[in-house]
Amino acid sequence: MTAIIYIPRDSGALALGADKVAKAVEAELAARGIDAKIVRTGSRGLYWLEPMVEVETGNGRVAYGPVRPSDVASLFDANLLVGGKHEKSLGKPEEIPFLARQTRLTFARCGIIDPVALDDYRALGGLAGLEKAVAMAPLDIVATVTESGLRGRGGAGFPTGIKWKTVHDAPGERKYIVCNADEGDSGTFADRMIMEGDPFVLIEGMAIAGIATGATKGYIYIRSEYPHAVATMNAAIDVARGAGVLGPRVLGSAHAFDMEVRVGAGAYVCGEETSLLNSLEGKRGVVRAKPPLPALQGLFGKPTVVNNVISLASVPIILDKGAAHYKDFGMGRSRGTIPIQIAGNVKHGGLFEAAFGMTLGEIVDEIGGGTASGRPVKAVQVGGPLGAYFPRALFDTPFDYEAFAAKDGLIGHAGIVVFDDSADMLSQARFAMEFCAVESCGKCTPCRIGSTRGVETLDRIGAGIEPEANLALVSDLCNTMKFGSLCALGGFTPYPVMSAITHFPDDFKPREVAVAAE
Repeated sequence: MTAIIYIPRDSGALALGADKVAKAVEAELAARGIDAKIVRTGSRGLYWLEPMVEVETGNGRVAYGPVRPSDVASLFDANLLVGGKHEKSLGKPEEIPFLARQTRLTFARCGIIDPVALDDYRALGGLAGLEKAVAMAPLDIVATVTESGLRGRGGAGFPTGIKWKTVHDAPGERKYIVCNADEGDSGTFADRMIMEGDPFVLIEGMAIAGIATGATKGYIYIRSEYPHAVATMNAAIDVARGAGVLGPRVLGSAHAFDMEVRVGAGAYVCGEETSLLNSLEGKRGVVRAKPPLPALQGLFGKPTVVNNVISLASVPIILDKGAAHYKDFGMGRSRGTIPIQIAGNVKHGGLFEAAFGMTLGEIVDEIGGGTASGRPVKAVQVGGPLGAYFPRALFDTPFDYEAFAAKDGLIGHAGIVVFDDSADMLSQARFAMEFCAVESCGKCTPCRIGSTRGVETLDRIGAGIEPEANLALVSDLCNTMKFGSLCALGGFTPYPVMSAITHFPDDFKPREVAVAAE
């Protein structure tokens, strides 16, 4: 039996030297005259252990990491191909505590299979959901997704089934499924991991959405900063089309559905659905006023489902295992699992898929292992650059849409960025305003002008100029932006600014006063 060595080709692993490790392994195999197969997979998401090399043994897979090219010869000396002991030994990957504590539904195959091998995908349960969907009435598919409690994983948390029902019911000779893969939030990488590690699950989810709503064409809008995801998705679409998963007769059924990749041009605002639609149409990425909703008049004026990557990638298991199975995970109105992305100044950064309900403290302290610097955690930003900063006093907050909203926060795309006690929260608040000013599409005044005035006002506070009056002005600006902006860019920028002011007031005092107070 030919030995199989698994080496990731995920962007995160590549950035840490995975290609160099693969070349070193190839050279070592040739030098020793060993017949073995190298399979390039996605990542399992344990980035502090990447590149993580796995080998198939008679007792299952055994992992090693983080592997450097200089480790390869000694790994073979230690009988790598049969799972021999080495200083880089990690044991069975599924028994690594970070993985063992997860509930992997959406990411069940990520890091395990060759991303563009359809047979590998099928072997681990792939296409089971689509096979059931082609035999169902469209409204029954919609009802299943609605009953599952799946909500938008892109940040808004809107019930997916309701959006699909709206598009299904909307009149139109042409309808579209648009996947928002413009993953621009800091500390987020779940979309990229799926597209690079298990692209067929996204293709399957989009095909199911098409059958459910009557859409026959899909587009994946991927940010230009993800060249590996673009290449992998295009390769997988070609394979799926060749195998009859896409095309005029999906899996031999009467349903037609095809799709293609479109690449963005680097604008953060195109993560907002209407800006994305404008960009897809070849226009400038500017926010559209609503109504009309995209579900009624979206791409090219036709009824359009716009869903995030993780929302669509969660659909196949719902169709396969049933709504009750998926709904059994989670809490309150937050059902199923959420891929939490742990980043920043943290010891164990990576992707952790779990049912809703873990507390923020559990995620940061137990799963993330605290700060990489060893200093105390000062703040955690949840939900990307527009998310609120939570202090340790709020670490008992459960990871749940409503629980975070009750604390003036938002889960967003479930990215968590950790900061230690050296972080200056005035600087972080200023960054939020500056980010908004740079990335604003310019269409609405509260966002375009409010963010610019916000930077100037926070600079005056930093200089000790009328701090109380300027803090009141920042609060007033944030109120205007929150309720007057056309989209979430201007509307959510107040979350990081006001949370920094509320929870870390000492960082906004004139520096000499703050020093004296200490």
